[in-house]
Amino acid sequence: MNSETVSEQLSAMASTAGYGEAAEALAEQYESVTFADVHREVLHLFPSQPSSVLDVGAGSGRDAAALAARGHRVVAAEPTAELRALGRRLHADQEIEWVEDALPELPELTAQERRFDLILLTAVWMHLDERQRASAMARLVGLLESGGRVVLSLRHGPVPAGRRMFPVSAEETIGLAQSCGLDVVHQAQREDPHGRPGVAWTYLGLQLDAGREPPGIITRQ
Repeated sequence: MNSETVSEQLSAMASTAGYGEAAEALAEQYESVTFADVHREVLHLFPSQPSSVLDVGAGSGRDAAALAARGHRVVAAEPTAELRALGRRLHADQEIEWVEDALPELPELTAQERRFDLILLTAVWMHLDERQRASAMARLVGLLESGGRVVLSLRHGPVPAGRRMFPVSAEETIGLAQSCGLDVVHQAQREDPHGRPGVAWTYLGLQLDAGREPPGIITRQ
């Protein structure tokens, strides 16, 4: 089977394939490492003052809860119902707004014309195919406040069975970001926080220039 056929088969799968059935085990995995450890390369990019934050693909809510505990107004967008339910239960002590929404369109948040100072995407980008990544980057910029940041991680390594993941590079992601008006303010690499063989990560910090107005909300044609 050639790589083009594999890519076509992956594109036909839902981006959330395998997550609902494994929600309990995945939540335990996510919660086994701390927010500070997972994001050690980019902690300096997070706002120091209470700000509006969007956590895309929030999973079990680990990051959303940590950010809410720091005084931020956090929206957790998670398309998998089982993970949303677990997140609400695990982090009921934190004020988090949970929404059922997903890239590349984020239709719920887009319809509300929300704007955020920080958009966080942890282990999300590799679930989108090439066409979706281009659309998603433009969508994210449309949800940013002027001067706002996108902080995302790119997964490199073998794809778990039953999951929809695509190879992503820092070079492609940076090119997409720059074409949408974002500046690269940070880039770092690290090993997998969970110690999985062959898995590594790239972390990117992207910023919408404070002197540049964010584009209008993009609607599907």
